[in-house]
Amino acid sequence: MNQELWMAVDKYFSQAFLPSDAALDHALQASQAAGLPPHHVAPNQGKLLQLLAQIQGAKRILEIGTLGGYSTIWLARSVLPNGCVVTLEVNPQYADIATDNIDRAGLAEIVDIKVGKAIDSLRQLVKVGVEPFDVIFIDADKPSNPDYLHESLKLSRPGTVIIGDNVVREGEVANAACADPKVQGVRHFCELIALDPRLSATAIQTVGSKGYDGFAIARVLY
Repeated sequence: MNQELWMAVDKYFSQAFLPSDAALDHALQASQAAGLPPHHVAPNQGKLLQLLAQIQGAKRILEIGTLGGYSTIWLARSVLPNGCVVTLEVNPQYADIATDNIDRAGLAEIVDIKVGKAIDSLRQLVKVGVEPFDVIFIDADKPSNPDYLHESLKLSRPGTVIIGDNVVREGEVANAACADPKVQGVRHFCELIALDPRLSATAIQTVGSKGYDGFAIARVLY
C-alpha cells in the first residue's frame, strides 16, 4: 500500500461517481493559482460532506475554515431551500478567492463568509443568539479545535452533526508523546468529545489523494 495506489483508487472513484464540475474545478484551479495551501478536501470527501448534510436534512450549516471555498460549495449545494452556509475564514485574501469561487458557482445568496479569527466569529454568533446549526464542519487550525468544539456546542441543537477534519495526522494522533501542537490539538478535541455525555461519536481513517488522515463525526444528543 502506497500513496500512488491511494491516488489511483481516489481517481477511479472520482471518475465513477463524480462527473466533471466546472464550478468545483474552477475553485481548485483558482486556489492553486493564488498560492493557497492545498488543504482542501478531496473530491470524494467533498461529496461525502454533501451526502452527510443531505442525509441530515440540513438547512443551516456552519463551516470553520473556508480556504478557497471548495468544501463550502459542496456544503452549500446540500442545504434545503431557504437554507444557508455560514463559513469562517481568518485570511482576507483567502476569503476574497472563496467569494469569487462561490459567486461563480451561483451560491452567493446562500453563503455568508465572515472574515476574522474563527473563535471571535463563533463567540459573536453565540452572543447574537443565531439559530442553531444542523451541521458543523470544523476544518481550520488544529490547535484551536478544542475551543471550536466548545463554541460549536453552544451553536448546536439535539441532532446537530459535528464533523472534524484531519484528525488522524498520519497516525500521530495515537502518539501521546508527539509534541506537534496540531496533533495535541486534535487529541484534546477527541478527548473532549469522548468525555462529553451530550455527544455520540466515532472516527474514520481515510487514505487517498490527501494522504493518510480521517474524520471525527459526532452527533449532539441533548
